Amino acid sequence: MFVSGEASILHADLDAFYASVEQRDDPRLRGRPVIVGGGVVLAASYEAKACGVATAMGGRQARALCPQAIVVPPRMSAYAQASKAVFEVFRQTTPLVEGLSIDEAFLDVGGLRRVSGSPVDIAVRLRRQVRERVGLPITVGVARTKFLAKVASGVAKPDGLLVVPPDREEAFLHPLGVERLWGVGRVTAAKLREYGITTVGEVAALPESALVSALGPALGRHLHALARGRDPRRVVVGRRRGSIGSQRAIGRGPHTPEFLDAVVVGLVDRVTRRMRKAHRVGRTVVLRLRFADFARISRSRTLARPTSGTEEVLVTARALLATAQPLIRERGCTLVGVAVGNLDDDATMQLELPFDEGDAAALDTALDEVHRRFGTSAVTRAVMLGRDQGLTVPLLPD
Repeated sequence: MFVSGEASILHADLDAFYASVEQRDDPRLRGRPVIVGGGVVLAASYEAKACGVATAMGGRQARALCPQAIVVPPRMSAYAQASKAVFEVFRQTTPLVEGLSIDEAFLDVGGLRRVSGSPVDIAVRLRRQVRERVGLPITVGVARTKFLAKVASGVAKPDGLLVVPPDREEAFLHPLGVERLWGVGRVTAAKLREYGITTVGEVAALPESALVSALGPALGRHLHALARGRDPRRVVVGRRRGSIGSQRAIGRGPHTPEFLDAVVVGLVDRVTRRMRKAHRVGRTVVLRLRFADFARISRSRTLARPTSGTEEVLVTARALLATAQPLIRERGCTLVGVAVGNLDDDATMQLELPFDEGDAAALDTALDEVHRRFGTSAVTRAVMLGRDQGLTVPLLPD
């Protein structure tokens, strides 16, 4: 039985964000299938999605599915400006805003009934203000918990509003497919289907011990709680990232080891610059790969001491890439990602003798200043010369 309480958490999610910005700025694109990005689909309008086009799909496959689609190059600065304007609307709605990405956030409006009306009134007004002030469609889910609000917005898309009253949570959630549960991807969904489990209600009907036996302790307990409506997490303002990463889709290839090394170099440069700008250091370096069959793996290594140094992270990332080369040769590679986790503030890092920064740290500092003043392309590594370094996707502050 679900816990009672007011449905006062909003999950606001911009619809097909990049593509919607393009349609907003070019009236000729409105109502037509739009694909953002050429080699790899970065975003697709709902008209293109109706043809089967999906984010991260190869451009050739996307154009085969939707030959009438209009392909436009990405404009990251326009998307960053639109995101900033939308988040301004969020923060004028409530001070309790937890950004998830540049196009979605949780908002807690539970204490605003006297000054702003009911959560439903606030959600209606929020959607209208985003449309009027920013010119973009946005979907909002309203529920008692963060999980249910996010599921509601997913069901309501595109350009919708869905409220899940506390006394209707089971009726709403239980008929949905298991893929709606946070933590259920393609592999876990397939494993559940082997046991004849296809809906959230069927997950909720199982004892926790059965899920733990099938999926392991952490995931089993997590899914058992969500399927029964238990999600105690609050909307948290100003939470810092647990990791900082970047990834790049590279198409089906084939790709030489030299090309993949250059991709890793560019990603490490990008990640460590962000870390130093945010005054963060980390201990765990993670390499993520997606293969041609869309399966994913990750490899990680924990360092002896936290760092934001480019060279230290790069040495580790290259070692992880080397160990993955046999799999890459066998299965192909379509995406590479690098992240640094176990983050902490650099002010808390214990100094080691000798106290001088050393040549590597001095070089990082000098390059950061050059990039700040003259742009990221002002100075680059020799291995990157003449190579496409991929797009810099706008992100929430680190």
